[in-house]
Amino acid sequence: MSRLDWVLTHGANHLLVRHDGLEDALSTYEHLGAALFVLALLALLAAGGPRLRRAAVSAAAAVGLALLAAQVIAHVVDRPRPFVAHAGAVRLFAPHTADAGFPSDHATAAFAIAGAVLVHDRRWGAVLCALATLLAAGRVGLGVHYPSDVLAGAILGAAAAALVTRRPLRRRLDALADRLTDRPAFRRAV
Repeated sequence: MSRLDWVLTHGANHLLVRHDGLEDALSTYEHLGAALFVLALLALLAAGGPRLRRAAVSAAAAVGLALLAAQVIAHVVDRPRPFVAHAGAVRLFAPHTADAGFPSDHATAAFAIAGAVLVHDRRWGAVLCALATLLAAGRVGLGVHYPSDVLAGAILGAAAAALVTRRPLRRRLDALADRLTDRPAFRRAV
């Protein structure tokens, strides 16, 4: 962890300590963030046209790949979270496990989803990128991650999205999405 990591974390955390309304809104979004990204994927799969269904399948593949890599990195680096490393100096706004914080799983997953969707559809991808950025910044302010934790997660998620959306893997995932969503059972469900 660098000095800049600590300064930014401390500043963001104390901003939320001083602004309860902002903290409440951000805490709520953080609490619901992962579910919102999953719901976005399900909505794209169920209500989107072929391009958005393909985006959802690519995003799911990117998330799986990125989170697998994040787990390996977390075990190797094993960096404590700010509320652990600086107990008493960082206010933790909600209970959280004291496991390794580098890279951020939330940022990894959110940027994997946003990146894969962005390749397929710029409008929805841009919305998800903005929401992923808010999620990542919120994790820092809430004392759960350092900025480099969420930056590493964002890079890892974006790299996984770039990998799964390159040919020939993209063609295979697009074909899988088409096969899955062309089935009569899927069409009846939506």
